[in-house]
Amino acid sequence: QLQLVESGGGLVQAGGSLRLSCRASGSIFSINAMGWYRQAPGKQRESVATVTTGGSTNYDDSVKGRFIISRDNAKNTVYLQMNSLKPEDTAVYYCAVEGATTSSIYYKKAWGQGTLVTVSS
Repeated sequence: QLQLVESGGGLVQAGGSLRLSCRASGSIFSINAMGWYRQAPGKQRESVATVTTGGSTNYDDSVKGRFIISRDNAKNTVYLQMNSLKPEDTAVYYCAVEGATTSSIYYKKAWGQGTLVTVSS
């Protein structure tokens, strides 16, 4: 199976920074795209940023210029550096990866358990 464990959430004041990490583990055969999503109270889950195996990135307009997604392929880990945080960034942040296990199970999106980010004004 493919498991994802996130860390790095917490409470921060507006204008502050946080760094989220998400490590994939299990019987991994391959990891392709990795990404971060978030879900605020009463809202649908939305994409924040994604990164391909080759390092190409894509960001939601609301976080462009403030958030940076990166990955360490050797560690099967994806990061989200969040700067200049705003109260509207408050949400549960989830990582998701596309990958496959050594037993040929394919995950279009395997999800982590989520980590809460709270930005106070």
